[in-house]
Amino acid sequence: MIEMQDVWKEYGNGVAALSGISVQIKQGDFVFVVGPSGAGKSTFIKLMYREERPTKGHIFVGGFNIEKLRERQIPIMRRHIGAVFQDYKLLPKLTVAENIAFALEVIEASRRMINRRVAEVLELVGLSDKGKMFPRELSGGEQQRIGVARALVNKPSVIIADEPTGNLDPENSWAILKLFERVNDQGTTIVMATHNRELVNACKKRVIAIENGQIVRDQERGEYGYED
Repeated sequence: MIEMQDVWKEYGNGVAALSGISVQIKQGDFVFVVGPSGAGKSTFIKLMYREERPTKGHIFVGGFNIEKLRERQIPIMRRHIGAVFQDYKLLPKLTVAENIAFALEVIEASRRMINRRVAEVLELVGLSDKGKMFPRELSGGEQQRIGVARALVNKPSVIIADEPTGNLDPENSWAILKLFERVNDQGTTIVMATHNRELVNACKKRVIAIENGQIVRDQERGEYGYED
């Protein structure tokens, strides 16, 4: 599903965010990405959905060669990837249902399909009664569940999440994790960067640890392994 081959990423100021990363993530894997602040986790995540491009090396996601994608091909590739962010990134002037529907409207899905899929994912995240509300009327936990619903509406083969529980209390953090586990049980690959030690240690999933731009640990049924 995801493969990085000797990937380097240097920013314009000369800082090397990633140095020689090589990793494979198979279809159906659930992977936590951990490490200290500034270790390179967010860059690692951003490269997967082409928000950033590698300085050198090769990245393949779902059959797409990331660094060789033309601009017009990026939206096609992203239809196969669901992205969830720490700050939700919901459109404030659209209702919950409209936020979720937007991902289908841009690919010109039929109105019948849009209505059906929006209803399905709202039910999946337990917010079937919130479709007509606006993001500002929801709690942080509800907003993040809508973010997950939006990521799922295209039935992506992989979900990439960058600190999705970073702004949530423990109860809502567990709710988001349980959603990811349900989706993963259906075959969707999950890659989640997180600082949440409790979630990682309790779940015993694969753990990739990044320090100073390099993978220093890759463990099946791993643990968080950091004190801060």
